Amino acid sequence: MILELDFKSSLPVYVQLRNEIVRGIGSGELAFGEQLPTVRSLAADLGVNAMTVSKAYQLLDSQGYIRTDRRRGTAVCARGEMPDFLENPQSRKELVLLAREAALGGYSREEFLKLCSDAYTELT
Repeated sequence: MILELDFKSSLPVYVQLRNEIVRGIGSGELAFGEQLPTVRSLAADLGVNAMTVSKAYQLLDSQGYIRTDRRRGTAVCARGEMPDFLENPQSRKELVLLAREAALGGYSREEFLKLCSDAYTELT
C-alpha cells in the first residue's frame, strides 16, 4: 500500500497516517487481519519519527481499526471487529461538517448525496 503524506499540510502527520491506513482498510488495499509493518520499519520507510507512527498506531488501536499484541505485532482487525461509523461521535461531526461545506459551496442535497454515493461505489 502506498501512503501519501503531505508534510506541508497543517494536518498533523500522525493524523494523515491514521487516515491513510483507514483508507487502505476501506479500499481493500489492507486486508482484514493483515499484519502491519513495525513502528520502526514504517517510520524508516516514510522518513518520519518513530513516535509519529506510534501515535498513529495508538489512535487506530483506540478507535478499533487495528490491534497490537506484543508477541505478534500490529494487525488490521477482523471485519466483524471494525468500529461502527455511526456510533463514533467524531465521525458523525465530520460527516455533518462535510455536508455543510458542500452546502456552502452551492451543492444541493441531491448533488451531495450523489457525490457520497459515487465515493462509496468506488469502494466496491
